[in-house]
Amino acid sequence: MRKRTVANLTKEVTLEQALIIRRVLAGETLVAPSDAFEQLASRAHGHVQAVLVAMRKLGVGQLIASRSSAERDIVLALIAQRVIKPASKLASTRAWRTTTLAQELGLSAGVDEDDVYRAMDWLVRRKERIEAKLAKRHLRSGSLVRFDLSSTYVEGEHCELAAFGYNRDKKRGKKQINWGLLTDQEGRPIALSLFPGSTGDPATLGQQVTTMRERFGIDSFTLVGDRGMITGKHIKQFQLTNAVRDESELGDGEGSVGGDGANLAPLASARIDWITALQSATLKKLVDQGVIQTSLFDETNLFEITHADYPGERLIACRNPVLGRKRAHKRVELLNATLRELAKIKARVDAGRLAGADKIGVAVGAKLGKYKMGKHIRHTITASTLEFHTDSASLEREAAMDGIYVIRTSLPQEVMTSAATVRAYKDLSRAERAFRTIKGIDLSVRPIHHRLLERVTAHFFICTLAYYVRWHLERAWASITFADEHGADPERDPVAPATRSAAATRKAQTGKLDNGEPTHSFSTLLADLATIARTTCKEAISGATFPMTTTPNTAQQHALDLLDSITV
Repeated sequence: MRKRTVANLTKEVTLEQALIIRRVLAGETLVAPSDAFEQLASRAHGHVQAVLVAMRKLGVGQLIASRSSAERDIVLALIAQRVIKPASKLASTRAWRTTTLAQELGLSAGVDEDDVYRAMDWLVRRKERIEAKLAKRHLRSGSLVRFDLSSTYVEGEHCELAAFGYNRDKKRGKKQINWGLLTDQEGRPIALSLFPGSTGDPATLGQQVTTMRERFGIDSFTLVGDRGMITGKHIKQFQLTNAVRDESELGDGEGSVGGDGANLAPLASARIDWITALQSATLKKLVDQGVIQTSLFDETNLFEITHADYPGERLIACRNPVLGRKRAHKRVELLNATLRELAKIKARVDAGRLAGADKIGVAVGAKLGKYKMGKHIRHTITASTLEFHTDSASLEREAAMDGIYVIRTSLPQEVMTSAATVRAYKDLSRAERAFRTIKGIDLSVRPIHHRLLERVTAHFFICTLAYYVRWHLERAWASITFADEHGADPERDPVAPATRSAAATRKAQTGKLDNGEPTHSFSTLLADLATIARTTCKEAISGATFPMTTTPNTAQQHALDLLDSITV
């Protein structure tokens, strides 16, 4: 008999089980994986690998200190942890044990929060040196730099910078710290400044000029700031400084104009130029004087003017009809809400439930201040009556300004065109985006729990450096995330609202890339990479241990390959 039936396999036996039975019948000795080796530990690795690769390509270690040390390794771990998943200092030391971060950076298992605080104190002493290195990387003579200010609320009562001020976080009863970021033209952070929470925006600008000139050694640059940051007083100081320097250099020959919109060449070898916008009160004067009229925007949405009150400057008037409609709609809504509230007060007065000019005035003032519509409402108060009506002339004057704003700059037309100047001002949104990322759940700089000035400074600086790393990671991964990898069109209409590219719109609408893979956000991409684990195994017979790392799938490997595009 050549063949004989050993057993009949029922349908419940899977193909894998059948193959194992075949191997047993062939005389092989099968060993269970748990008998061959033991898995001692498994830690998330892929997201750590991605962040550390980016940090190495950016030279963050050399940026912080040229020589390796325990303090530098801890600071690198704090920066990486902020990008991966923000946590408190104590929680960070615990999180390092659940990933390969501590192992990759050579941190000992005994690192605790006290070691972290010592490393933070060490970092603060190197802050200015690190910022100077960043400036050397990304700034040149004639560079365009942006500066903006924000605030973050504080827990506790003993921080010396904590004070009450304009609360951007809308946290009533909380003191705050003001902090500013000086960025390059692309939005990379260069320098961090901290101020008491009661400091106004204009008072912070002088320190940035000093930083650029004395610390970074850059005498010629163009400063971009919003209308509340660069005031007329600052501009007069800049003009005076430029005039003194120009006069002192005439003996060495006239300065020449060169460069383009990306690298602005100054008119002299040392000069401060600026790009900002007129404040509403100043704009209103130009509209009332007839210098700016709505009819001038019939055929174009921007035009350039000069004015005797702004010598040596160009004024670029812009009108955004979309913004104009939004402002008109908002004004109508606020005005109607105010009139309804006043009507309720009048009903109380007419019914005799509210009497006395002082009491009626307090009630009316509260409602006018609530929606800030008092400038458009005229009212008459007596001891027993209240009359009010809208001021049509005031409404018409404000409506004439809807959607209009004016950019002011000292740069001549041959250095930067009107359209490029408007785009440069609107690109302040890059600095604002840095604030949103650092203050939001991405990097979680707030609230501040530290008390000592050095620790507060170190906390902000670690978050700033983490944003520097994240900024480059987001660019490298733009093609596989919801970000617009093509960026804004450099020739786009500078006044019209920015639009996304067709590719970015398609990614957002379908949630998929062109290859069918899902489109990620930055956080979900890191979470996907975190599934790449490194497992420590122990061989059963010899007792030797060895690591095994999960093989990345196609999408994960593509994300890791994209990191090769990161450059300083």
